[in-house]
Amino acid sequence: MSILITGAAGQLGRLVIDSLIARGTDPQSIVAGARDVAKASDLAARGVRVASLDYNDAATVTAAVKGVDAVLLISGSELGKRVTQHQTVVDAAKAAGVAKIVYTSAPKATTSDLVVAPEHKATEELIAASGIPAVILRNNWYNENYAGPMAQAASTGVLAASVGDGKVASASRRDFADAAAAVLLEDGHIGAVYELGGDAAWDHAELAATIADVAGSPVEYTALSTEQHAAALESAGLDAGTIGFVTTLEAGIRGGALADTDGTLARLIGRPTTPLAESLRALA
Repeated sequence: MSILITGAAGQLGRLVIDSLIARGTDPQSIVAGARDVAKASDLAARGVRVASLDYNDAATVTAAVKGVDAVLLISGSELGKRVTQHQTVVDAAKAAGVAKIVYTSAPKATTSDLVVAPEHKATEELIAASGIPAVILRNNWYNENYAGPMAQAASTGVLAASVGDGKVASASRRDFADAAAAVLLEDGHIGAVYELGGDAAWDHAELAATIADVAGSPVEYTALSTEQHAAALESAGLDAGTIGFVTTLEAGIRGGALADTDGTLARLIGRPTTPLAESLRALA
């Protein structure tokens, strides 16, 4: 079976390829789609086929999809453009007769208040409308997302956010990559919508304590109101659009959008998910 990984030069895509090869997949049967193929030269050196794939260039997508059996559509990073970009991949996959498409979505994409959810909801809907056999992976946050906040909090002794006591069921990128590899290779997942999160959900007070332990210095969590957070971001020089995005996202977390965990991710990968502290120590 040949498998196309979109966004393969990115962090998640590379880890999925690692996981596929570790599970015995022939590198020659993996197509690494990358906007900048030079950034995937190390994958080519491992025997992986590298193809030019730019979500904004339908011709490259059509060429990359040709002849593959399965596609992992890793969601694009350009907010506001993702639905159109994803449509390009889905249309090409349908035209090529792809037998399976796997999509990295967001938690509770069809019902969530998260500011990022609508584009994922729309993508899930267009995949369903295409008729391509599909698996939806609704990934929670990555532990690695907190590298920046960890560095700042370790430096200042303060972790400030407007998430209140909202919990986050995060896991490592490798955990989510292993799940993607599993559903790409295994039978029995078609039609599934998996809500994927870490085994334990934590709040920002626990995050501050974990950072303090990793950094070896005190860190306190300061819970801000949305208005206080917006003012702090404005003082830091952020534009109004970014401020609105960040505070709205954190309001969603405060409301519990990332709190749920039911063990599905651990079951898919056949092991416990990576604890937050372990990932932060590796990052430090």
